[in-house]
Amino acid sequence: MKHTKLLAVAAVAAALAPFGASATNGYFSHGYGMKSKGMAGVGVALPQDSLAASTNPAGMALIGDRLDVGLDWFQPKRSTTLAFPGAPFNGEYSGNGDSNFFIPEFGYNKMLNPKLSLGVSVYGNGGMNTKYTTLNAATGGGIFGQGDLGVDMSQLFVAPTLGYKIDDRNSVGVSLILAYQRFKAYGLTNFAFPPPFNASLYPANVTNNGYDSTYGAGFRIGWIGQISPELSLGASYQSPIWMQSISKYKGLFANEGEFDIPMNATVGLAWKVMPKANLAFDVQWVNYSGIASINNTMYTPCQLGTSCGAGFAWRDMTTFKLGGDYQVTNDIKLRGGVSYGRQPIPSTETLFNVIAPGVPEWHATLGATWTLPNKSELTVAYMHAFENEVTGSGGTAGFNLKMYQNSLGIAWGMKF
Repeated sequence: MKHTKLLAVAAVAAALAPFGASATNGYFSHGYGMKSKGMAGVGVALPQDSLAASTNPAGMALIGDRLDVGLDWFQPKRSTTLAFPGAPFNGEYSGNGDSNFFIPEFGYNKMLNPKLSLGVSVYGNGGMNTKYTTLNAATGGGIFGQGDLGVDMSQLFVAPTLGYKIDDRNSVGVSLILAYQRFKAYGLTNFAFPPPFNASLYPANVTNNGYDSTYGAGFRIGWIGQISPELSLGASYQSPIWMQSISKYKGLFANEGEFDIPMNATVGLAWKVMPKANLAFDVQWVNYSGIASINNTMYTPCQLGTSCGAGFAWRDMTTFKLGGDYQVTNDIKLRGGVSYGRQPIPSTETLFNVIAPGVPEWHATLGATWTLPNKSELTVAYMHAFENEVTGSGGTAGFNLKMYQNSLGIAWGMKF
């Protein structure tokens, strides 16, 4: 019966896989789990609910028996400004074909004995979602191609997790990460020139082929140590998530449609500054440079689809997160936080990134939890990613990227 509940939660989440996008730190979310989201995404040393495995699987051994269900309303605002000397099409073009995305989260955890936990965390990210309805028409199709221009990517992660308390001070955990990815691109007809131009190795697999779905797997390991009654340290590492190639777009992405999910690592601490208040600080590194389709420069003589084919030229990203909470009353806890990470797009590589303008850097968050009379919990979290603009230079001068974001989420949780 216990394991049936666990599988049921995962099955419901998988059925809701095509849920939109959530790009804040590059194309990773600023945090996972509504409590963490209210604290700028911290959590590697401060597990708070059964979404803990999304940051550090060791936290599942510390949260007890829990069920958490949530929904985040995510609203990104993205645009591109064309600024060429004397060009009649100069101006700002909205990439907001759809600005409202609803992103579910699920978590369940069960202590099999006082030291060993079994759980599942279900969460998502994505982010390369744009739709320009007028940009191609305004330029006569001369830059990207014909028709509406954009991409849409969704990702779902289901992470069965084992957590283990080594002793009273140390916990470890491991998650198997099962991933689902859905992608489409359209309006990029100028990148699909047939012979004799040969812009792509597979010109029929560059654009306008509808959605393609792929699956993959990876793992995450983690540790939390109680250094003193007031101080905890945490660390986690996620492998690359090795995905199937996106075959409908093998002429767009490097290595014939390869689009794995980057490895990342997080370290941090949690400090009980007073009996009713905690501070937490995380540093997260994302290895975008390890994925050719994401890291390859657009300045290449190679055909699209080859191992050295043009990509988004994203740099690795390091994000610093600071969050805190305060127990106002027995039933109300307030949260807040701020994070910063230098956006990953070089100013010399803005052209290709018109369809993936993941440029926010500063985020501020607020959150709160109410304990209800039946001892279940209701949590809300708000995030604002401040507007940032990258002005093109060098060969991509004239292509300027801009984005800001808001999200508002609510989750219900219960301890058993």
